[in-house]
Amino acid sequence: MADLLGGGATGVAFDLLMQAVLDVALTVASFRSELNHLKSTLVSIKPFVDDIEKLNKVLNGRQEGVEKLNNRFKQGEMLVRKCLKIKRWNLIQKYSYAKKLDEFESSLLWFFQINVQAELSRDGKTVAVGVKVLDEKIDQILSVQDSGRSVNSNGFSGWCGVPGVPDFVVGLDTQLQELKAMLLKDGVPLVVLSAPGGCGKTTLAKLLCNDDEIKGIYGNNIFFQTVSRSPNLQLMVQKVFQSNKNQRVPIFQSDEDAIHQLEQFFLRQIGPAPILLVLDDMWSGSESLIEQFLLPIHGYKILVTSRFVFPQFEWTYKLNMLNHQDALTLFNHYAFKDGICNVQKHLAEEVVRGCSGHPLALTVVGRSLYRQPEVKWLSTVQNLSQGQSIYDTNMVLLNRLKTSLDALDEMAVLKNCFLDLGLFPEDQRIPAAALLDMWVELYKLNEDGMYALIYLHELSNRNLVNLTLVRKNDQNAIDYCNDHFVMQHDLLRELAIHQSRQGPIEGRERLTVEINGNAFPEWLTDQKQQPINARILSISTVPDVKVLILNFQIKIYTLPEFMERMSRLTVLIVTNYGFARAYLKNFPLPCQFINLKRIRLENISIPSIATSILQLKNLQKISMIMCEIAKAFEVDTLLPISDTWPNLNEINIEYCDDLVELPAWFCGLVHLKKLSLSYCQELVYLPAELGNLTNLEMLKLQSCTKLLELPESISELRELKFLDLSDCVEMDHLPEQLGDLCGLRTMHMMGCTALSELPPSVMDLVQLERVICDEETAHLWKFYKDYLDKLQIIVVKEDINLNWLHKIPI
Repeated sequence: MADLLGGGATGVAFDLLMQAVLDVALTVASFRSELNHLKSTLVSIKPFVDDIEKLNKVLNGRQEGVEKLNNRFKQGEMLVRKCLKIKRWNLIQKYSYAKKLDEFESSLLWFFQINVQAELSRDGKTVAVGVKVLDEKIDQILSVQDSGRSVNSNGFSGWCGVPGVPDFVVGLDTQLQELKAMLLKDGVPLVVLSAPGGCGKTTLAKLLCNDDEIKGIYGNNIFFQTVSRSPNLQLMVQKVFQSNKNQRVPIFQSDEDAIHQLEQFFLRQIGPAPILLVLDDMWSGSESLIEQFLLPIHGYKILVTSRFVFPQFEWTYKLNMLNHQDALTLFNHYAFKDGICNVQKHLAEEVVRGCSGHPLALTVVGRSLYRQPEVKWLSTVQNLSQGQSIYDTNMVLLNRLKTSLDALDEMAVLKNCFLDLGLFPEDQRIPAAALLDMWVELYKLNEDGMYALIYLHELSNRNLVNLTLVRKNDQNAIDYCNDHFVMQHDLLRELAIHQSRQGPIEGRERLTVEINGNAFPEWLTDQKQQPINARILSISTVPDVKVLILNFQIKIYTLPEFMERMSRLTVLIVTNYGFARAYLKNFPLPCQFINLKRIRLENISIPSIATSILQLKNLQKISMIMCEIAKAFEVDTLLPISDTWPNLNEINIEYCDDLVELPAWFCGLVHLKKLSLSYCQELVYLPAELGNLTNLEMLKLQSCTKLLELPESISELRELKFLDLSDCVEMDHLPEQLGDLCGLRTMHMMGCTALSELPPSVMDLVQLERVICDEETAHLWKFYKDYLDKLQIIVVKEDINLNWLHKIPI
């Protein structure tokens, strides 16, 4: 390599970098691939470095640009030398430094393409011939380094050229046609292509740019940019100018100047031909930058790919995971390049199921099993079948997907909310109300659910969850979370679990334990073990636990004995995911739960609310969803109910089909603020004493289809702000004194088909602001609207989403 070395100051720095690359490549096998690639780049730019020194002499020793280049070479040498210190077992550091080497190589090429050329162009009149030679060499270097970058007939080339299509693509034909149809639609200036990391967004964007119809429309006017996590607008615009060999790369005074010159470039150099700009891999927080690229040019469109959703942009295409057949095809391509045998075919089916249709997972795992012995295959299948995370054996996959989670590092509560989702069973919908119960206690969120829902929307915008709204008729309801449910892709759930399992067990904040009966792991029950410090457990046994989640699928369930020692428990969530309602064998709860504030029971047959539960003085909220509750309400009426639960302010009873009449003792819960009896379709009567709930602010009776009437005493609920009577189809009249509800702000009355008139007293509802109803009910209200200055009648077409429903009990 002697002929590559030598020269002035720049040559010395270059020589030291090259020598470091050669030394480390021979010593450390882990980085040999990256270093060999870097060596090829250095060999390519060596003539360019020599010409820089020659031109520097012509320009009488101008040092500014040369010093920058020297510093870059020195930084590269330090980076390469550090690779010698990475331990063989430290996979995370290996991955990190391999990535840094790639980034350094890319930055070096970029430095030569933009910074050096810009420096030289300032003196173009003096050394025009030299600059021309350097330009040609830059193009040669770039063509060698990335054969995928195209050079079209109009002279556009380099960093904004359309990348080539990957050699093997499967399962994107339908998505390509759908995305293309959306992009070409009139009046659509920008489309966001969104999906979690590693799902094929960039691949689909490349397919689109190479599509015959797209090329027929846009020709050579497609500009494809891969954007960094911290994008620089001026550099992005410079890349576009660099694509035209005949266009000088300008130096901009500001971002506004860059955008102005870009607009003029598009109008003068390209217009009126259509233009497509692709911004690949945009991150959250880049919305304002994207908006600056929205130029008022006819025929100009932008395609943005991102692992996030940007709600302010109207048109978003969400890329789905692969179906099983396409997933199998992709996996086989990488795992069986030399053919497949029958034994491996069976094992491949099992591995593919464990990858959950995720293209990156299928590719990484497929490559890892290529030409591996059968025992390796069997081990992989066994690990997946036993619940071992796919991330435990695939650091590349973990680090690729973990970048979405790393973006939450500065938002601690949001990151914790994501990790909490791993506590719930796979492939089951998670009620947002259950998450609210946890987060109110753990992160001190407000109890109406507004901030909990904001966090869920933010996670949804980042493609970390799928958020489903059951009823879309009113998104401004007082109870924000009740109609929302969350689903999570299997690999993202595994990512949450994997991250929660880091560190020793006794130091983790979350623990998930699968058990049979009361057969617990020794580390969980052995009192000699170091204390467990977890705050959230999906089945656990430690005194410091604040949230306990019990999930099961059996008909008779015994509450774990260790619960008696959980004196600090504040939230209990018990969910049966089986078809039939489960019987809790040793219910009621231990009386030691003096700190318990929230109980949520789902798909449970509740034997009784006995004295021990009535002694839970700190209880604030009870939710019973799809439960058998008739026996639960057999309470001694001689008990002083108002003193029993002095802090209870919310009761939710939903989808309970054996509730015919609400017991009168409920009306002794005078501190109650929220009462929901939604979807209790056998409920016929409410107690006459309902008016005793003088602090009640919200009453939901949605879809109580057999409820005949509201008691007259409801007029005593002067604090009531929200009343939902939607789909109470048998209710043919309202109380005469309904107008006494002086605090009422919102009413829901969709589907009240039996109502033919309203009581005249409604004209006294002077605080009423919104009535959400259908056209028939709206007609009843129109007469009174002149008397109610604040009233807004909102006619909606009921939009009910039933996709959230999981196994309904039979």
